[in-house]
Amino acid sequence: MPTLQLEHAIKDFDMWKAAFDRDPIDRRGLGVRHHRVFRPLDDPSYVVVELDFDTTSEAEACRAALGELWRSREAAPALVGSPRIRIVEAVESREY
Repeated sequence: MPTLQLEHAIKDFDMWKAAFDRDPIDRRGLGVRHHRVFRPLDDPSYVVVELDFDTTSEAEACRAALGELWRSREAAPALVGSPRIRIVEAVESREY
């Protein structure tokens, strides 16, 4: 299962979360099956998001949609700097 990982600095978490919740790219329509949002304990002005897909092509389409969204600072007012984004695949998972 491919996972799109994105991370970026933000101005304000509540502002960012409200924009994320509005879902301007239609995550479900792009094939997102599950998402996780993380914040570093030592940096509340940073977020890490993981979006799971059935196919790599869906993840790539989502990456393109996010790129379009991020080019519009009006649509993404809470972002600071350039986001980091990549598509990864789990190679091992183990519970302890």
